Amino acid sequence: MHSSLGPAINRRALLVGGTAVAASALFPRIARATAAVPKAIELTAAPGRASLVGSPYPRTNVWCYGDRIPGPEIRLRQDEPVRLAVRNNLPEDTTVHWHGIRLPNAMDGVPGLTQPPIKPGESFTYEFTPPDAGTFWYHPHADSLQQLGRGLAGALIIEEPEPVPVDRDVVWVLSDWRLRSDAQIAPGFGSGMEAAMSGRVGNTVTVNGGVSEEEPVRAGERIRLRLVNASLARIMALRFEGHRPIVVATDGQPCDPHEPDNGRLLLAPAMRVDLILDMQGEPGRRYRVVDDFYDELSYWLTQLAYNDEPPLRAHPLDGPLRLPRNPVPEPDLTTAERHELRLQGGMMSGGGMMGRGGMMGMGSEASWAINGHSMTGDGHVGVPPLFTLRRGRSCVLSMRNETAWWHPMHLHGHSFRVLSRNGAAVPHRQWADTVLVRPKQTVKIAFVADNPGDWMLHCHVTDHQASGMMTMLRVA
Repeated sequence: MHSSLGPAINRRALLVGGTAVAASALFPRIARATAAVPKAIELTAAPGRASLVGSPYPRTNVWCYGDRIPGPEIRLRQDEPVRLAVRNNLPEDTTVHWHGIRLPNAMDGVPGLTQPPIKPGESFTYEFTPPDAGTFWYHPHADSLQQLGRGLAGALIIEEPEPVPVDRDVVWVLSDWRLRSDAQIAPGFGSGMEAAMSGRVGNTVTVNGGVSEEEPVRAGERIRLRLVNASLARIMALRFEGHRPIVVATDGQPCDPHEPDNGRLLLAPAMRVDLILDMQGEPGRRYRVVDDFYDELSYWLTQLAYNDEPPLRAHPLDGPLRLPRNPVPEPDLTTAERHELRLQGGMMSGGGMMGRGGMMGMGSEASWAINGHSMTGDGHVGVPPLFTLRRGRSCVLSMRNETAWWHPMHLHGHSFRVLSRNGAAVPHRQWADTVLVRPKQTVKIAFVADNPGDWMLHCHVTDHQASGMMTMLRVA
């Protein structure tokens, strides 16, 4: 595919082919906190217009929260109860999923499974108390492919009781768009060919709602940079030229501070990473942030643009980089239940694409399956769970990717330890709610099933989810 948007877009666009590149009693801490008066927030989902590309291109017709792209940045305190009233001014049903938050099942935002969809002109109020500090986000779980692809996403930041010693706390919501030459969103959501491959990857990437020429910094400052990949399908591999970022959290959960492997930060759709960046560059200089995940399609996302002021300090701060742990229960690997998930389907995955004839499925557009079963769309009433876990029991899940494609697998309602990849232990004590499984790779995760309800588990390449790579686990 070529891009007919002018140089302002082409310079940093990945030009990928049209066939694609390739209740409060849950936790004791919550129960004590709910005596507080909930913080009230109102959020409206509606059509809008946004300057994604900038001059001389026109504003883009989008769907958005709070009349902005991305949606309003919501900041709460850990253990602070919140009441979020969401009004739907879209021309179709919607919901909101509070991605990564360990909340009551009725607040999870899956239409048909945890709540009725919010009809046009109606509202729904979500109430929960976030038990974990960290970087999370919110997005629809109804007609996800089109609604997320048209811009419905926002950052949800849960702050620690004590602030982390940094000079600035910065959020980058990274979004991927497929735009026509007039800067409008290209039609064609739900292409069967794309669904069976990498999904809908676009030609324009934005930082906080716009193509970014540069992000201002000052020499000597320390920044906590929170990265959120809100793309439908684009996987990113970011390199910060001239800098040594330190990873301190993944998907909102603190990890052992470490540098990314080979200086390359892998960030798949729905994943979040918190970095500590000490700005040791030279005043007045610019340093590129490069995404080179896709072969021969490297581009620069933005530049760290140093102002001309002298360094804020001569040496980096001495404050600790390790974030305080969240109250996520540690799984007991000796007594855990063990289950295997086989990720199946797609083009070039042995014998061609598994389709309706190769899977026992729901719906007629299945390209993917988990353990031979496909669940298409966003959620379903009356679907039997893949398996049921006893509440409080530890579980080890082995996810075996039998396909030729990458899958960021997301579990609702829980955070899990990432144990191993192809039998090799994962370092840095990594917790997540979305784990990227490479082609032909087996990843083992573990968690305590302490949150009762029916919980979705699906690929967060949204085309893959919508065309079958989704299942449901029950905790009872």
